[in-house]
Amino acid sequence: MTTTPARRTRRPKPTRVLETALLAELGDGALVAGMDEVGRGALAGPVSVGVAVVSAATSRRMPRGLADSKLLTPQAREELVAPVRAWSTASAVGHASAAEIDALGIIAALRLAGRRALAELAGVGVVPGLIILDGVHDWLGEPAQGELFAPEPPAVLVPGTGEEVFTPPVRTQVKGDARCAVVAAASVLAKVARDSLMVELHDSHPQYHWAGNKGYSSPEHVAALAEQGPCELHRRSWRLPGVGGAGVGADDEGRPLVATPEEAEDHDASEVAGAGVLVGGA
Repeated sequence: MTTTPARRTRRPKPTRVLETALLAELGDGALVAGMDEVGRGALAGPVSVGVAVVSAATSRRMPRGLADSKLLTPQAREELVAPVRAWSTASAVGHASAAEIDALGIIAALRLAGRRALAELAGVGVVPGLIILDGVHDWLGEPAQGELFAPEPPAVLVPGTGEEVFTPPVRTQVKGDARCAVVAAASVLAKVARDSLMVELHDSHPQYHWAGNKGYSSPEHVAALAEQGPCELHRRSWRLPGVGGAGVGADDEGRPLVATPEEAEDHDASEVAGAGVLVGGA
């Protein structure tokens, strides 16, 4: 009896098909951005949103090895950062802290981080005409009807102007980080930025082993939570494993529920907030 060798699964390669078509629709001088988030499911640390921008003048040759950041090794992601930044017209990463996640809920915190990244782009004169957002749900734009009574993040101002940042129209794209080059670029930047931040935070909180788990659930992280409890960088509105009675639970899809206003007031919403921007080629 002969056996057929197992086929090697090919890693999907992102293309420029969607962004090129959208640039053509928008017309001369248009900018299209890709956006992706990381850290949504972590127990500690910020949620981070990366954005990368392309134009009709952007090179058709994508950075070698570009892919969904989840499919890449840490070394491969880090090695892609410089090529991705050089390839993009501009790029930025915004963050929303664990305290802000507790105060606002994860969706509004994502919106806040995304708008911080857009504000940094606007501060250097880069305003995309449209955003390709990874996933099904548009968490960046204005809240849907069912979310009207959910907490809204504070206004985000463009540096040096005092004006509130403009949120461009959004097009959601399922598996955008695997299919669309500009979204894959954003996912790499966001992942590397957040991982680097968690490695830095490990120095002041080594008991949680964040250098390895990056704030996500791991045996060492859960054991430390059980032994020492959470610190100020944990998402206390989540049902943290190993912490009896902590948090306010999660919904049916595993998303954390929003903390009460009284709980939110106990947190310093400024921790780990901010963004960083780089214009392509710089």
